[in-house]
This record gives sequence, structure tokens and C-alpha cells, in this order.
Amino acid sequence: MANKIDHIGAIDQFDRRMIDLLRDDGRMSVAELARRVGLSKTPCQVRLKRLLDQGYIRGFRAVLDPVKLGLDHIAFTEVKLSDTREAALDAFRRAVLAIREVEECHMIASSFDYLLKVRTPDIRRYREVLGERISSLPHVASTSTFVAMETIRDGAM
Repeated sequence: MANKIDHIGAIDQFDRRMIDLLRDDGRMSVAELARRVGLSKTPCQVRLKRLLDQGYIRGFRAVLDPVKLGLDHIAFTEVKLSDTREAALDAFRRAVLAIREVEECHMIASSFDYLLKVRTPDIRRYREVLGERISSLPHVASTSTFVAMETIRDGAM
């Protein structure tokens, strides 16, 4: 935990403001970013490069509308593993990354081991993904599914 606190302390209010602005609009030009932060363009570019190099900003990508893309079915899948030794966890983690429909995967401190957010076009496709892909992941003992009925807020930081 101290390492994370020290890492956070390495950025100042200009860096934090830049991160906040880019979180809302990752396509903002460096000139606009500099203007809104109150820096000239060159120092802003240097700071942005440092934030990228140090991993504070991991990259930029398009935020897609899953409903317009026909991917409006969301299921949350609890996964219980039969083995939780490090080698088994590693095998599961590596294998789950190959399932495109798994939008998020989190290790959970609970009565199950992982929580997956799975996005598909419909319940029929979800059943296929669950039965053919998720259930056959290494060390999966059982799964339980919760289907989202409405999304109030969705998105990464």
C-alpha cells in the first residue's frame, strides 16, 4: 500500500488536472490541454509523455456504444475455482483473457473467486459463451450468473 501512496504522491496538481481532463476527453489536443491546465504547450507535452511513460495514463482508445453495436446483454458471472494455488490462478487468468466477450475480470474476496462481466448480443449467445468457453476454463468448479436488467452507469475511469 505504501508503494501506491508513494506513486500517487509523485504527481502534482497540474498532472492531476491533466488526468481529469483527459479522462473526460482523451482526444483533446495538447494545445487545448495546456490552455485548460494553465501551462505552455512544451511543458504540457513533457508532462503528458511522463504520465504515459510512468503508466499513470495507460493509453487512449475509442469508447464504443455497445447497444448500437448490438451488444446490449450484460451478465455478471461468479466463478468458483477447484484449485486456488498460484499456478491454477495463473492458468485461469491467462485463459480468460482469450474470451473476447469477457469485458472485465476481477478476483474477489468472497465465497467465489472471480467475477466476470460478460457482454453478448443476447441470452442465447451468453449461454454459448458460458457453456463452451467459461465453464471449460482451467480449474472452474462452478459458475453463477446474474443478468443486468438496466445499466445506470457504465465505463472505466
